[in-house]
Order: sequence, then structure tokens, then C-alpha cells
Amino acid sequence: MLDFLEFSILDVIDVLLVATLLFYIYKLLRGTAAINIFIGITIIFLIWKVTEALKMEMLSGILGTLTGGGVIALIVVFQQEIRKFLLMLGTTNFTSKRNFLKQLNFMKSEAQITTDVEIIVHACEAMSKAKTGALIVLERDQKLDFVKTTGDAMNAQVNKPILESIFYKNSPLHDGAIIIKDNMITATRIILPLSDKTIPTRFGLRHRAAIGITEKSDAICLVVSEETGMISYIKDGEFMLYENEFGLIETIKNDLA
Repeated sequence: MLDFLEFSILDVIDVLLVATLLFYIYKLLRGTAAINIFIGITIIFLIWKVTEALKMEMLSGILGTLTGGGVIALIVVFQQEIRKFLLMLGTTNFTSKRNFLKQLNFMKSEAQITTDVEIIVHACEAMSKAKTGALIVLERDQKLDFVKTTGDAMNAQVNKPILESIFYKNSPLHDGAIIIKDNMITATRIILPLSDKTIPTRFGLRHRAAIGITEKSDAICLVVSEETGMISYIKDGEFMLYENEFGLIETIKNDLA
């Protein structure tokens, strides 16, 4: 009965590959409502495998039927996450040694953050007080070249005056979004894909665009409302809550890391 406990080198490799896959799926879903569904499915799958190994035919048969028949339901529930996962695989630059090692080094506890998050948040606070609308996209692992071509290329280091001047109402660059990567403003006047998600009427096109780009990539967004001056932080197509300016800074740093 315990023959399944005998491990070969292929079994070890199999376990390591499955663990890596589960880690990346967890990383993709972390912070979203779908993470609880994923954990529940994982628990059911593990119970199914244990009952199957212990020859508990009735229970393993029921769980196997539920697991096998639930594939279509999983596709429906996780359609956005599956899209992002496939996009992540397709945009990973394995030809770069640095990026390849970065992908493998997932056990690192804290990554080096080059983006000056404090300056970005302080600029948003200043624009919030002046009720100046702004849409800032922070690029992470997935490249955003597919939207950068809709705007103007830029290569300017992030600082508070330039952020405020870009979104100044009379500035020729204030329409659309800007993209920041590694503390550099890489593009302005970007047109982002709009989300089809139903959102409260008090939110406008900036918020819908921020939700749209975070649904289609792993980017995170800061939105300053021109009507209310409220600052919104959006990740994975969802509004993320924070208590104050310092809480927002820490949240963004954790997400960038």
C-alpha cells in the first residue's frame, strides 16, 4: 500500500516542477479574490490524490469526477487570470541572462526596488489637492510595448516637478497615461485598453483604463480623480485599499518587490 512513497529522481523533478508552477500561479493570483478559489481547488486536488493513493475508490472516484468535470468551470472563473498567465509566459524574455535568472530566483525574500515610490505618491498627493487628473502606470515584469506605441516615447527620470507638469491641465502631454519603469518615465499620452467591468458611476475613463491595463498585464496603476481629487490604487483589475499615504507607499513597494 505504501509503494507510492518510493521516490526516484524523476519523482523529485516532478515535484519541483509542480511546486514551481503552483508558486507562479499563486504569485499571479495573490491579492485577488480568485486566490481563495485557487486554494480551495488545490485542497480538493490534494485530497483526491491522497484518497487515490490509499485505494479509497469511492471517494477518489467522486473527487476525480468533480475535478475532471470542473475544467470548463475553471476556465470561466479564471479567464482573466489564465489570460495574464499565458501573457506572462509569452512576454518573458528568456534570451536575457539577467531576466532569466530573475525568473528563477523566486525564493529571494526582497527584491531591489529602483522606483522612487515616495516621489510618485507625493506628486499624486499634490495633484489630488489641486484636483489635477492623472493616470500613472508602473510597469513590472510584463512589458507594455503593446500600449507604448499609442503614445509618445520619453526617457526622463522620475521627479515631482516633471510629474506635476506632465498632468498640468494646459500641458500638451496631460491627456492619457504615463508609464514608469525602473524610475524612468518611458512613455506619455498612452491610450490604455478600457475594461468592460461594471464600476461605480463616480469613477470615469481614467479608472476604467487603469482597470483595463491591470487586467491585461501585471502592471499597477495610480489614478487621481479630476472631479474629487481622490487617489485610487489599482492592481489586477481591482481597487486596492490603503489607510494613508504611508500605507500606500508600503503597499506599492511590496507589489513592486
